Amino acid sequence: MSRLPRSASATAPASRPPAGLDGLDPSWSRLVDVPYGLGAHRASRTWHVLDNAEALAEVGAEPVGTILCVHGNPTWSYLWRRLVARTVETAAAGGPAWRVVAVDQLDMGFSERTGSPQTLARRVADLGDLTEALEVTGPVVTLGHDWGGVVSMGWAVDHPGQLAGLMLLNTAIHQPEGEKIPAPLRLTLARGVLGRATVGTTGFLDVTLGLAHPPLSAEVKDGFRAPYRQADRRGGIGGFVADIPVDDGHVSSPELDRIAEGLRELTVPALMLWGPRDPIFSDRYLDDLVDRLPHADVHRFEGAGHLVAEDVDYAGAVLTWLGDRLPDGAAAVADAAVAAEEARVASPQDRPLWSYLDSLADSPATALVEMAPAGADGPRSVSWSLLARRVHEIALGLRAHGVRPGDRVSLLVQPGADLTAVLYACVRLGAVVVVADAGLGVRGLTRAVRGAWPDHVIGQLPGLTAATALGWPGRKISTTTLSPVAARALGVEASLPEIAALGRRAHDALAELPDAPTADAEAAILFTSGSTGPAKGVVYRHGQLTALRDALAEQYGVGPGTGLVAGFAPFALLGPALGATSVTPDMDVTKPRTLTARAVAAATAAVDATVVFLSPAALTNVVATSDELDDADHRALAGVETFLSAGAPVSETLLAAAGDLMPNATPHTPYGMTEGLLMTDVTLEGVRSATADRAAAVAAGALDAGGVCVGLPGATTTVRIAPLDDAGRASSTFTDDAGVTGEIVVSAPHVEDHYDRLWLTHRISRLGSTAETRRHRTGDVGHLDAQGRLWVEGRLPHVITTATGVLTPVASEQAVEARAGIARAAVVGVGPAGTQQVVVVAETVPPARRAGLASAALAASVRSAVGSASGRPVAAVLVVPQLPTDVRHNSKIDRTGLAAWATSVLSGGRMRRP
Repeated sequence: MSRLPRSASATAPASRPPAGLDGLDPSWSRLVDVPYGLGAHRASRTWHVLDNAEALAEVGAEPVGTILCVHGNPTWSYLWRRLVARTVETAAAGGPAWRVVAVDQLDMGFSERTGSPQTLARRVADLGDLTEALEVTGPVVTLGHDWGGVVSMGWAVDHPGQLAGLMLLNTAIHQPEGEKIPAPLRLTLARGVLGRATVGTTGFLDVTLGLAHPPLSAEVKDGFRAPYRQADRRGGIGGFVADIPVDDGHVSSPELDRIAEGLRELTVPALMLWGPRDPIFSDRYLDDLVDRLPHADVHRFEGAGHLVAEDVDYAGAVLTWLGDRLPDGAAAVADAAVAAEEARVASPQDRPLWSYLDSLADSPATALVEMAPAGADGPRSVSWSLLARRVHEIALGLRAHGVRPGDRVSLLVQPGADLTAVLYACVRLGAVVVVADAGLGVRGLTRAVRGAWPDHVIGQLPGLTAATALGWPGRKISTTTLSPVAARALGVEASLPEIAALGRRAHDALAELPDAPTADAEAAILFTSGSTGPAKGVVYRHGQLTALRDALAEQYGVGPGTGLVAGFAPFALLGPALGATSVTPDMDVTKPRTLTARAVAAATAAVDATVVFLSPAALTNVVATSDELDDADHRALAGVETFLSAGAPVSETLLAAAGDLMPNATPHTPYGMTEGLLMTDVTLEGVRSATADRAAAVAAGALDAGGVCVGLPGATTTVRIAPLDDAGRASSTFTDDAGVTGEIVVSAPHVEDHYDRLWLTHRISRLGSTAETRRHRTGDVGHLDAQGRLWVEGRLPHVITTATGVLTPVASEQAVEARAGIARAAVVGVGPAGTQQVVVVAETVPPARRAGLASAALAASVRSAVGSASGRPVAAVLVVPQLPTDVRHNSKIDRTGLAAWATSVLSGGRMRRP
């Protein structure tokens, strides 16, 4: 390792920061003499800290506890300025008063320059000396970032009697065996680089400040640079880097190991706020921390990075969490998080998801059909007996390979027999399946897999290639046997045939699977489509998935003997759980619009299907290609009894067209989302009845909110509305009164458990829930009518706030789409909230060749339609060749993106395609 320059050992007294630093109140600064040593060797060091104790006293607030904040390298207590300010504001407003003590570690910030090396053990002990000198006795909640996170965890492990909670921003406590330390740190530690990069120049500091998203202002950068203007003030920066334990022989390695193991004994509430774009402390370190503190609340801020405290409102998140977990700061509730987890009833499952695989294990009847199996011509059928045996063998083989209950297994496999067998094997084993389909695109899929941080990946060659190239985590298993060269290149440890063979040997040796997972055990993480932001991981427990299965079986009569065509891949995976014979049509599952009418007819004929499920985008192309059907196709479709289409609003016209293709079927359009499938249901006849009722009400002079009718709640579902205010915000109270527009709130046994590593998002989605009723705020807006039917009017982020009140988009879009020359339309708001102007962006018939203003005649027609539907004027009508939609459904219009595009072009920007 290179030596630090002589200036690194310079000494200097502590001082207060200069006045005028952005966001820093000079009254918060304190210099604290901290004794150390014994007898004749007793001496002291002087620390600089930010402390809001006097500010709290000035507003007459008694602290409920102390937040001990520890910065990392190369920052200082300035990192915590927003939290100090926010705690004082909260206390002045009558909220809980948290004292904040934000330290400058020795040789850092404006604390004393000691001229001596500071090892990790020394820093942890010094911090304990400081809190003793400050007479901080508890309850204490630690908060650390970067290497300050390690030091704060050391204090937490050493002071269990004072500790009430633990909070962390991007940090690490353990370097995975066999893994190199992050590349930026390796570079800095290189011979001849350390001294120049950290002390001789401001390079290390400048690079760190450049990691903010968005970039820091010049004023904030000046604040961070203030203590480190000269080389003799930067010795601590170099010393901190030199103290990174790069191997077991490093002087600080034993202390790091001690703290890492000590964390496992902490039972206090814990919070981790994380920036995934961190090139130093990546999600692998978060995963390690979660493994050590499994009860911790975690929130990953997409788009944030290493300086997460600068990138997002971490202070608001911290105080929100403290209000939830430690409302009075009392140490008596310090075990609340663990107690809540232990309160879950570990009840066995009467009819687990694989129950039909067990009961039909000897049946030669068909369980599933692959219409286009890889490497084979024509459909391939798999019997119940073969599927059951395959599931059992793979489960035993995975267990022998090292997959354990609770492990996360990412499945990068196209729908078919392999995916079905692997999924049910994992579920039976008690592993948690991570399903993020290719429809998310490479970026979305990468974000999803890294966010879930699976322990294992089972994939086909394209998925494994992407996983290797993009650095996705997890031990890899291929679905097919690869050549030794390919296996080594992709880091593949085993193939699915090898896993099955391993399972057969285990079976012959009378090996048994672990006890079946209980109803409260996590079963799956399913990712949303990402149509309204980054895709979110939705966590389902076993009990919630079985409740979903039972709701589907009861609502539609799906069970043994049912032939099920699933034109939406995730639906096919429920077939074995329902005892149904399932088939996925020949299509590209990442592009629903590749499904044709002939492919649906062929799949229907293959299993004598009585139930067909298609996404709206797939259904659109099926109807468009219906002229290609022959007599045999029509006979096959005539056998369908129930047709379902869901995933986005389905128009009456499209549903009726599907009814014409399947003349003996009852068309349904259920309402639901990844967080809760099958919340409501309506038939084509129900849609027509609702439309007639709506027309009659309008004719009688009633107000009309419009929207898409999605029917009545299911037997185990309740629907409520959180009314909107004039700013488009949803209320915290709920109603089932007719005609009230607001956020749709649902409750059912099969609603998801939580969002994975998105604690804040989950908390928002549960606002208004009680101990007795678990509610999910859907983010959709709509209303209930006098018959209790639900009408969907759009998404909450897409509500337009005009000077005359809020406007939901769907009713106006429907009115526009009913006009000649319009294929699809999006109604968006442009301008400041509260005075937004209505803009319509439309696809035309025939399609426009380029984006631009609509013709005068078309614009007049659109304005008339919106005026009739909502009474609002339209500021502009724009036409585009194609509206932007989500990848998975090809039907959810990106209204947020369109609003930004319309704002740009109407402000004089280039008229490009959105």
